[in-house]
Amino acid sequence: MILALDGPAASGKGTLARRLAAHYRLPHLDTGLLYRAVGVGMIRAGAALDDEAAATALAATLDLAGFDAETLKSGAAGEAASRVAAMPGVRKALLELQKSFAAQPGGAVLDGRDIGTVIAPGAKVKLFVTASPEVRAQRRFRELLSRGEDTTFEAVLDDIRRRDARDSGRAEAPLLRAPDARVLDTSALDVEASWRAALGLVEGRLKEIGA
Repeated sequence: MILALDGPAASGKGTLARRLAAHYRLPHLDTGLLYRAVGVGMIRAGAALDDEAAATALAATLDLAGFDAETLKSGAAGEAASRVAAMPGVRKALLELQKSFAAQPGGAVLDGRDIGTVIAPGAKVKLFVTASPEVRAQRRFRELLSRGEDTTFEAVLDDIRRRDARDSGRAEAPLLRAPDARVLDTSALDVEASWRAALGLVEGRLKEIGA
């Protein structure tokens, strides 16, 4: 069983994917961490974030073990990830890794921008998790403050809007809702309400397909 969760930044898909993976005892891959790691690797190397050749070479030899979770969750990592994720070479370098994870025996849970459309288009259970830009910016703003980052709500909202435009407008694997994905808008939902709604959608879909 493959569970594919897509959606824009700070929509809550990552939290839901982790909980769904634990609930169904399935391995989980946050594909955004792959692109964040490439972006952070570029910053560490002093490479320009528009250098596709360097980013592609880094993606081809990526080892997540060299990155700590806190670094990958930073605002700078998120911005860098959005930029390198638009590069066809980077996406191609990471494509097979993600597809192999999705295809492992027993199934998996993956979240990202193109899981239901590119990585696992045959997944029987797909969710598109979204929320308004303002709500998502408020969530990300609180997260960044809790980690000691110096920022403002306005700056975070501008960043969210830029990333939305970049993710949806890129030529290679843009952020799109798969036609057969169930939409979950978490704008007015807290964490627990979002979880109950997500689980209900997944369970409903599993009953539909007799799984």
